[in-house]
Amino acid sequence: MPSHWVTFRQSAPLAAFALAAFVSAAPAQTAAFKPVTQSMLENPDSADWLMINRTLDEQRFSPLDQINRSNAGGLALAWSRGLPQGTQESTPLVYQGVMYVIAPGASVLALNAVNGDLIWEYSRDYPKDMAAAIRSPNLARSKSLAIFEDKIYFSSPDGFILALDARTGKPVWETKAHDYHDKTEHTGGVIVADGKVISNRACETRTGCFISAHDAKTGALVWKFFTTAGPDDPGGDTWGKMDGEARVASSWGLPGSYDPVRKIVYWAIANPKPYTRLKRHGSADAIARDAPSELYSNSTVALEVGTGKLVWHYQHLPGDDWDADHIHERTLLRAKISPDPKFVKWISPKIKPGEERDIVVAVAEAGGMFVLERGTGEFLWATPFPYDSPDLNMSHIDVATGRTSINWDKVFKKDGDRSIMCYHNTRSWWSTSYSPKTNSLYVPFHDACLDMTAVNANPLGFGPRRGIRRPGMPENAYSGMMKIDLSTGEMKRLLTQAAPGNGSALATAGDLVFWGDLNRRFRALDAETGKVLWEIPLGGMIMASTISYAVEGRQYVMVFTGEGQSGTAGVLSNVPSMKTVRGHNAIYVFALPEKK
Repeated sequence: MPSHWVTFRQSAPLAAFALAAFVSAAPAQTAAFKPVTQSMLENPDSADWLMINRTLDEQRFSPLDQINRSNAGGLALAWSRGLPQGTQESTPLVYQGVMYVIAPGASVLALNAVNGDLIWEYSRDYPKDMAAAIRSPNLARSKSLAIFEDKIYFSSPDGFILALDARTGKPVWETKAHDYHDKTEHTGGVIVADGKVISNRACETRTGCFISAHDAKTGALVWKFFTTAGPDDPGGDTWGKMDGEARVASSWGLPGSYDPVRKIVYWAIANPKPYTRLKRHGSADAIARDAPSELYSNSTVALEVGTGKLVWHYQHLPGDDWDADHIHERTLLRAKISPDPKFVKWISPKIKPGEERDIVVAVAEAGGMFVLERGTGEFLWATPFPYDSPDLNMSHIDVATGRTSINWDKVFKKDGDRSIMCYHNTRSWWSTSYSPKTNSLYVPFHDACLDMTAVNANPLGFGPRRGIRRPGMPENAYSGMMKIDLSTGEMKRLLTQAAPGNGSALATAGDLVFWGDLNRRFRALDAETGKVLWEIPLGGMIMASTISYAVEGRQYVMVFTGEGQSGTAGVLSNVPSMKTVRGHNAIYVFALPEKK
């Protein structure tokens, strides 16, 4: 059995509950609790928001239409609630009128989704050697909770997966997933698929670089998939002569998606570390310039949900030289594929225009959009995102095979080399959204590149390194919202502004797209034209999160404000004229005024 995936069948671990403080659940919220089934996860009620992007296909579309383009201008504050200081990079869940939240400082709250009143709180007693981390931006970077049956699942920063009683917040089980002492972190959150809690993480050694599945009922480890190929694994030679434990590429970003028919999970893996080829291997030419190179870095992997066995992989960028992440959600959908050469740079000759296909869609932090066949990983089409540029990190894709090539002209050949590479944090841990009404993907983005110098004395291989606006692009066009037609590939910029954003997009059946930025503006856009139909300044920077739900027939739209870590400071530095509010952590919920 290859060492990059291991299946476990072991008895459930003994519970070793950490000290915690609880607030008793309100009886009205728990008396009629209905357990969440797998079929509910596959086809959730339109009133609920059961996972980070609402559905297992990661489409992030709300079928609610009470709020629509004709009345969005009447939205008003329904309730708000302050949160503790710290990093806020997550998205809440809503089920049966209860909102489940990861609060800064890594506690879990259950709130009345109508008014924000506290129902229960789970506060974990973290190890003493994490005391500094509790006050740092790192501790609460988990991107999501999960819900299944009567449990809320939480990946804690001290390396545990926990199941909490959804009605009371009391621990049901916990199991150690990794050792935080080796700088492995729960940064990605969790999903539940086929009765398994699947999680990902950031890592500094190969031992901690894995995606794992735990039994949702017991916490027992079912399988691990190591995100880099070991020396004796298939693909192990793509790392050259590098020692096995030094092969690092994490899955630190947003959780993956799940196809319940094929029983496959689709996950993204980020760049190799250290950042430069020179630092990793001593020579830029020690590994291939074309895929495959350093598997499974900057790849999409399709894994059997029952075993973690690799079904297929596709590498988007071989042998990365810049920390050019191809990470975050993989959106699943079925659509007619007719990519137009006017809009799409690389198109497979095997495509029959107009043919319906089950596809996987990916838009990278490092720019570039890819569409793959869901069952096989076959390359269908790809194009630069948000724009084509001579500084693009990719130089070529063989359209017959889908094999990608790194832009060798931009690779650091010797210590001290400097280059400008596009793109950099063009979108990050905020989610995209797909609307079946427009057959379009909505992507909040930054028109940002990277100015970087290779310095081997640095542990990560770089010296001066900063995000910059794409050369020649004015400050007032730095940020925006892109609408991408998934049939033709046409990209239409719906919004243009200077203020960057860390907010997720939310498309709704009301023909709206909601999005907020780091300049405190939260707005509703017309999903076809991009016209701003409603806008309000909030108390702080908008972070990820944006969702819509309903309670007793009334639709709500919710968003977090607060402080992000990864990508936030860098994008703010590209708009020096903007002075924003830092550290204002809160929940804001909006609705149409109730009729009297």
